[in-house]
Amino acid sequence: MASAKEDYNAVPLTEKVDPEKSADANDGSEDENVGLKPKMTLLNGCTVIVGSIIGSGIFVSPSGVLEGTGSVNLALLVWIISGVFSMIGAYCYAELGCMIKKTGADYAYIMVTFGPFLAFIRLWVECIIVRPCSQAIVALTFSIYATKPFFPECDPPDTPVRLLAAMCICLLTFVNCWEVKWATFVQDIFTYAKLLALFIIILTGFYQLSQGKVENFTFENTEEDMTKIALSFYSGLFAYNGWNYLNFVIEELQDPVKNLPRAIAISCVLVTLVYVFTNIAFYTTLSVPEVLGSEAVAVTFAERMYGSWAFMIPIFVAMSTFGGVNGILLTSSRLFYAGACEGQMPEILSMIQVNKMTPAPAVLVVAFLSLIYLTSSNIFALINYTGFATWVSIGLAVFCLPYLRWKHPEWERPIKVSLIFPIIYCLATVYITIVPMIASPVETGIGIAIILTGVPVYFIFVYWKNKPQVIQKLSDGFTKLLMKLIVVLPPKKSGADTMPKAEEAPKINVDA
Repeated sequence: MASAKEDYNAVPLTEKVDPEKSADANDGSEDENVGLKPKMTLLNGCTVIVGSIIGSGIFVSPSGVLEGTGSVNLALLVWIISGVFSMIGAYCYAELGCMIKKTGADYAYIMVTFGPFLAFIRLWVECIIVRPCSQAIVALTFSIYATKPFFPECDPPDTPVRLLAAMCICLLTFVNCWEVKWATFVQDIFTYAKLLALFIIILTGFYQLSQGKVENFTFENTEEDMTKIALSFYSGLFAYNGWNYLNFVIEELQDPVKNLPRAIAISCVLVTLVYVFTNIAFYTTLSVPEVLGSEAVAVTFAERMYGSWAFMIPIFVAMSTFGGVNGILLTSSRLFYAGACEGQMPEILSMIQVNKMTPAPAVLVVAFLSLIYLTSSNIFALINYTGFATWVSIGLAVFCLPYLRWKHPEWERPIKVSLIFPIIYCLATVYITIVPMIASPVETGIGIAIILTGVPVYFIFVYWKNKPQVIQKLSDGFTKLLMKLIVVLPPKKSGADTMPKAEEAPKINVDA
């Protein structure tokens, strides 16, 4: 029996889509093809990365690094090294992204290099737990800080906070389903807002330094336990999480060979400078005990320095996290889409809305999962249990670079990094993942058990191809129904859309 995708592919697109109403009607007949369109500029790429990296952490709790280091100066060194380490990983991703120009980032690279099983395990933990949980947590943070001005003397009530977080997710789901340019516009605006807030804090720090406020910058009480220092790097690197998000939407980036490495370089350098200078600003005014004891360091700093204007900081934190929710939704939906295109997610998630050219089904599923986790009180625990899997998968993706150099030297590489960089990154990844595992064996064991739930799912739903006819008919019927309801079609394939398979070793045409 023909699948739903084959059935709908037989229908001429011109009968379904009016080019005059298409989001890309001005570009000619080429835009009659259903698929993701390269609408993102270099500036949009930078705001996706910066907006995804900078969330609430730098405003609320930069104390995780300080707690593991014990002294301000060592904490600042950890922030710098974590930034440089992230730049190395991003540099490696630039080569991978320009060589394998596929939506999905490390999922795509692992698929090409190591095959479908490892790629699915990566997809499973990221799509089912990490991404929707992260989005729910950031939405809750937005809601808490958006309502904080109305409850200055106490914490906001839990039910209104969760309802506002749900409204935030629903609003941004509509934006991301309606128009990619709307989503990138939201990302641009709220990235500028969070950078403005941080620049105000940084300028205040420079003023404090000019007044000689340097007494806190010492190595006193530096931690000697290497395990705790390793955990401080874990906290620092977590704050830089998101540097690889542009790779998830590379098919929608204009001229990715030029703009991907440029956006990565600009964004990673900018975020590192902003993080380091923001921490310096905090320590010009707040002592180590004050930073460790504060529930929201930026708010404490603002109350000390800005007086009656301190209310602006919670507003900026809310704006920062609102943009963070948008960034997670934008990139997570492309990961679901990439998995569906490879046959590892339900077929409907590979469909594109025919008028708006957005992966609407994938966006809706990400939002639905986030709303489910929003009702749970265990989302923070789930992230803690499975957080190490993100670093393992990124390290595995970076390892793909030297492996593919050896296995397929004939593939074209517009960018070719020195092999010393992926080697350094992989060795450091082993260190920063194994040490926390040793320090928290129970949590690590729970996390591994959660990840391994993907194994039976893979063999039942992905590896098993010859399912009973009744199951196939039900699946195809349900897919067709959803296609009609959401008005979606499978993307038109082209040479650039075909992911190279490790066993076939084709020549990649980077100009496709």
